[in-house]
Amino acid sequence: MATFDIPNIVQSLHEARLSWRQAQRRASEPGGREFPSRDALSEVIESLKGVLFPMRLGPPDLRQESEDFHVAHALDTALHALLRQVRIELRYSAALRHLTDTDIERHALDATRAFGAALPGIRVLLDSDVIAAYQGDPAARSVDEVLLCYPGILAMIHHRLAHCLYGLGLPLLARIIAEQAHAETGIDIHPGATIGAGFFIDHGTGVVIGETALIGQRVRLYQAVTLGAKRFPANADGTLQKGLPRHPIVEDDVVIYAGATLLGRITVGKGAVIGGNVWLTHDVPPGARVAQAASREDDLGVPGEPA
Repeated sequence: MATFDIPNIVQSLHEARLSWRQAQRRASEPGGREFPSRDALSEVIESLKGVLFPMRLGPPDLRQESEDFHVAHALDTALHALLRQVRIELRYSAALRHLTDTDIERHALDATRAFGAALPGIRVLLDSDVIAAYQGDPAARSVDEVLLCYPGILAMIHHRLAHCLYGLGLPLLARIIAEQAHAETGIDIHPGATIGAGFFIDHGTGVVIGETALIGQRVRLYQAVTLGAKRFPANADGTLQKGLPRHPIVEDDVVIYAGATLLGRITVGKGAVIGGNVWLTHDVPPGARVAQAASREDDLGVPGEPA
């Protein structure tokens, strides 16, 4: 039978944990500390997909005449499960935000109720995303195919839900939900990014959208597009400044082709077309067409044409 040096490994792990906690100035946690559960949030999101699209993403045996019953039951279950996770995040941040137990409970209930009330509006936004994908992709045979199969739509379901939680002061829950979609689709959208209606990510793998990006309506991105930061200002002590606007503003009806990289707080004007593999760090006026220096402008086509 194989033997292992368990005591020494355990002791070394103990020392590594202690060193980390001391370096991070973490207080001891004799009673333990709970963190939001990725598995619990995954179950919540799966339930909410069936709430938002019961006949497509709900139970396989669901019949239309029982839609409302299913939605009511699944929504009640999902919101109670979410409420537990909201409480955990608020307790986690209570010391930094000087929250009492009463504050935590009130904030948790208010945030979860506000999230539930926002779901009809989120459904409307997602409908616009599905239509944009169907109309923008000649390979799409139906809106049902788009909803069931397209990674860009899966990423946007997660993003629309995560963005709502982010706006309600729950950034950790929002980030976990966003990263679940990132892991499954390869599309990395920070939950802080603001994205208008009718957003379409075609193919999607490798797309990165940063926290402070502002994206208008009817915008289309292709795979490997980055809307990133150009530089990271630091404080006097060398730590990075948080929360500064540092990602692009993309106005309505813009098309950005595969591999383009847009960095910094630049503005891409309404109706502009950004060609594939372009590296862009300056503003683009409305209606402009930006291509690599060695490419002809006509190679881009016009907005609305398939790649």
